[in-house]
Amino acid sequence: MRSSELAAAAGVNLQTLRYYERRGLLDEPARSLGGHRMYPSEAVTTLRVIKAAQRLGFTLTEVSDLLDTARHRHAQGEGAGLQTRAREKLTDVEAKIADLTVIAETLRAGIAAGCDDLETCAGNPNCPLPFPEIGRP
Repeated sequence: MRSSELAAAAGVNLQTLRYYERRGLLDEPARSLGGHRMYPSEAVTTLRVIKAAQRLGFTLTEVSDLLDTARHRHAQGEGAGLQTRAREKLTDVEAKIADLTVIAETLRAGIAAGCDDLETCAGNPNCPLPFPEIGRP
């Protein structure tokens, strides 16, 4: 299938398709006699996998590593497969959630305390916003 057909089928734009190809996420396609890129139908699945992995928080570098592992079909225990990478990503996501929960609670406390002026609140020892912690070297 041609580039435009692949992009439409996978729900990406042509620039994304070419970028993934340059990054090595997508194999370089064969060319037609007229020089058009001709992708195999499996490329749709690869693109969908890339986009799904990104939505799960994986970087393109991490996606590339996962795709390489899958392509080379390492023996059991060689390299970090999806299970290992998913556990690591889950740990990262849970840490970010914990940080965001603290931020949300602090903001709620600042709203409830009626903090209207940052400089005034920063000088108030009862202010719930973490000005003293932020200001420490």
